[in-house]
This record gives sequence, structure tokens and C-alpha cells, in this order.
Amino acid sequence: MVDRQKALLMVLLALLIYPNDIFGGAFQPEFSGPITNLTVPLGRDATFTCLVKHLGGYRVGWVKADTKAIQAIHDHVITHNQRVTVSHSDHTMWNLHIKGVQREDGGLYMCQINTDPMKSQTGMLTIVEPPDIIPEGTSSDMNVGEGGQVKLTCRARGVPAPRVSWRREDGRNIIIREQSAVSGQNQKSHVSTTVTEYFGEDLKITKISRNEMGVYLCIASNGIPPAVSKRIFINVHFSPVIHVPNQLVGAPLGTDVVLECFVEASPKSINYWVNDKGAMIISSVRHDVQAVAKSQFEVRMILTIRNLQKHDVGTYRCAAKNSLGDVESSIRLYDIAAPAKTQTAVQLSFDDEEDESVYGSAEMDKMENRPLAVDNTVHGHVGSASVATPSSAIRSGKKRPVINAKSGTDPCPRRFSVVLSSLVSLMVVCRRW
Repeated sequence: MVDRQKALLMVLLALLIYPNDIFGGAFQPEFSGPITNLTVPLGRDATFTCLVKHLGGYRVGWVKADTKAIQAIHDHVITHNQRVTVSHSDHTMWNLHIKGVQREDGGLYMCQINTDPMKSQTGMLTIVEPPDIIPEGTSSDMNVGEGGQVKLTCRARGVPAPRVSWRREDGRNIIIREQSAVSGQNQKSHVSTTVTEYFGEDLKITKISRNEMGVYLCIASNGIPPAVSKRIFINVHFSPVIHVPNQLVGAPLGTDVVLECFVEASPKSINYWVNDKGAMIISSVRHDVQAVAKSQFEVRMILTIRNLQKHDVGTYRCAAKNSLGDVESSIRLYDIAAPAKTQTAVQLSFDDEEDESVYGSAEMDKMENRPLAVDNTVHGHVGSASVATPSSAIRSGKKRPVINAKSGTDPCPRRFSVVLSSLVSLMVVCRRW
């Protein structure tokens, strides 16, 4: 009895869970949700899911709607595409898997139930491609003469169609020059527009200048990472030009002096220094020749002359030469007098025996009228001695200087000196009178 009750209970449960399978589909199958559209990058995997309820003894099939190609029926794959597989869960969730999707996999896919009439729903597979630049349709590096024009072209592919833009690699602006007719005349003028980024597959630059030389980036993007770019170098050719900041340079003998020139040339020029005798100057112990690149077409030429000597004075020429021409410019080098040394005052020592003021001392007059020996030598050059200006009277608040280092206690020399001083003063007064 107990076993019979258990059997009846199992039948009831089966009827509740699988009524269609037992009674031959008392409930018609139907979809319990729509198929989600898919957008998948090229090369990634895609999975469609079809939700079904009350399937019973019916079957689920997959068809590619645009080609009418059957992909799978129930759990059997029909297509010869090795990248297509199917799976299901509890007869309610049916999956179609496409591994590594290609461009031909894109399109409309249909999930079908073989009822009468047939039930179906569709989902769209959209395959997107990151941008790719087409080499055969894109410009390469170019050479153009200054003042000419150049047209850059960039072609790209991708899904959706990429957008192409142009930028300069150094961050500078792009100058777009367009012709416009002057009102009331047949003449045409150029209107310049400066932009940081230019959109379009073709970039045309007219009346190009040397400052527009450089790398231009063609950038293609369509919202699908990664964006791609290509570098295109525009080389503007022109003959050499020299700019000299100082054409007249002076320096004292014995010092180091620097001469410099700025050269602009494209293609790069051969740069060198020549002295007034026509000899090329190369780096040595007394000469240092350098060339420092300032930009793609500008070079700073530096000539350093160490320990300037008299024979170094003269004219120096900086020269530049490339395939389009040559040019040179001169610098005149001369020597200048060095600044004189400052004369230092000499302080005399006095005896501290007396505290008296002295006027018109003969020995002091002799000292005043005697030429002073002053060292005026600067950088090895000896200057002429300067002579002190005589004064009629010298007043000192300290002791009289000791004139005779061997003077003893004998007052005669001192008295004689006083008398002699008076006589000399009297003679000077008479003479002036």
C-alpha cells in the first residue's frame, strides 16, 4: 500500500513538472523573453540566448535569417562552420555560440520552435571593427621646397566608418590657407586659418614655410578602441641662411672670447669657421668649435678663442653650405683696453713724541713734489706712473714724520731743517711774486 501511494505521488509531481511531455503538449510552447541584440568587436565571441517555456516534445532551431542557413536543430549543429556550437539548460534556455566572430558572421539570427504554425524571434549580431589605416591609400614622408604646396592623404577602414583628423606631433598649430576672390575684382587672396586639429582625409598646405616642417599625425577613430595613427614627415627644403647677433666683438687681451652664428638650412648644411687668412678653424688647445642644434633646421655655431692674443685680432667668417646653396657672414674681433686697477692710498707712520700741527715743512714739500711710484700694471701691461699734485701747505693733526732714521739727541739738524724750510718758503714766495 505504501509503495502504491509513493507511485501516485511521483506521477502527480511529473504531471506538474512536465505536463507537455506526458500528455503530448497540453500547453503550447512559447517564448518567455526576447533575444538580445549583440554588438561584438571583430575576433571576440558572441552568444545568443533563446528563452522558451512549455517546450514539451517540440524542438528549437537556429537559422541565419539573411542567408537562410540552418545553424543548429535542438542540440545538433548543422552548419559546417567549426566556430558555431549550441547548448541548453533545463529545456528553457537555448544558446547559440559563435567563437571569434568574423565580418561574415554579422547579420540577423532567428530562434525557431517547430510548432504549427512555426514560432520564431530574431536577434541582430553587429560586428564592430577598430579603425585601421590603409597603407596603399595613405601618404608617406614628403619633401617640398619652401613656398610650395603639399597634399597629405589618409585612408582608414573600420566599423563604423572611422573619422580621420590631423595634428602636429610637436603640438603647434596647422595653418590652412584658402583662396578667396576679392570683391569687385578678379584677384584672389589667401585667407589663413589656424587650427590645432584638422578633420578630413585630405590635408592641403599651400605656401608652406620652414616653420611648418615636422611630423604630422593622421589619427583614425570610430569609438572602438584602440584609435590608430600614422606619422608623416614633411621636410621643407631651402638654401642656408645665417644670422649673426654681434658682428663687432671686442675683448681684452688674455681673456676668452666667444663668437656665434645661427644657421638655418634644409637639408642640413656643412658649417665651418674661417679666419681672415682663409684657413679653416678646427678645435684645438686655443680654439673650441661647437655646433648646437636648436631645431630641425636651425644650428647655433660657437667659436671660443682662449687667451686672446694680438695675432688673434681680425675678421672671422662663419660659413654654411648645402645642396641648394652656400652663404657666409663675417664677425670683426678687436682688442679693448682692460680696466685700470684702483690706486690704494699709502698711510705714513708718525712719531708720537709731540702733538702739534706743522705747516710748510721743507721735507714734506720735498715729499709732495717728488713723483710717486704707482703700480698700474693690468694683464701684463705696464701703465705710466702718475705724479701727485703739489700742495702749498700740509696740515697734520699728528706728529711730524721721522725724516732721519739715525737722528739722535743733537738738536742741530732739526734747527737747520727749520731754517732751511723757512728759506725755501721765502724763495718760493719771492719767485711767485
